[in-house]
Amino acid sequence: MTTQTNLLDLGLKEYGEVLELQRKLVDLRARKLIADTLVIVEHPHVFTVGKAVQGETPNQVDGVPVFRIERGGQWTYHGPGQLVGYPILDLNSRARNIHGFLRAIEETLILAIDDFEIVGGRGEQTGVWVGKKKIASIGAAIRNWTSFHGFALNVNTDLNYFHKISPCGFSGSTMTSMKAELGHEMNFGEVKEHVLDAFEKAFNVTLDRAAPETLYARIASTVPS
Repeated sequence: MTTQTNLLDLGLKEYGEVLELQRKLVDLRARKLIADTLVIVEHPHVFTVGKAVQGETPNQVDGVPVFRIERGGQWTYHGPGQLVGYPILDLNSRARNIHGFLRAIEETLILAIDDFEIVGGRGEQTGVWVGKKKIASIGAAIRNWTSFHGFALNVNTDLNYFHKISPCGFSGSTMTSMKAELGHEMNFGEVKEHVLDAFEKAFNVTLDRAAPETLYARIASTVPS
């Protein structure tokens, strides 16, 4: 039997705004005031820095804002043409299996890109690889056994931005995208639908694809005044 999971498709949203939303959703999920929720979004240009990076970090790199956040890992980039997903899931119902959670995210993305005849696999680091190139990054955080942060699939991403940092500790040239692999611009909406279908399979859930306004209203109605 599959379980019902909220889908919150935000379109293009600033990173800081979605980060605050994630933190609110994590608190609500940990208190069992909402169901598991998958947030899907595209961000304007931004760099994020995980807990593996020590020392001070700049506020900007070449005019692009930098956020230091709770997830594991090092530097990464988000921007237009990249599909970002934040699963807010209660891992108590998944036997607190963090390893299995990460493998299910990888499986989601491997299944999705396979639909476009791109063969992805697991590599030396968590994420999805096409040969020696990394097409999707994964960085998770867990609070009160509730997951947040998540994955970033390079669809039509401008890969030049990865050269401004060391993404996941690698050279910027390590990164690839669906567009780079296939040699043409991808239909972003079509790719998104395949990722959502694959997420349902990998996590054995059914996504409730209500409009964001409907879900916001539902969330608000569950929170005590």
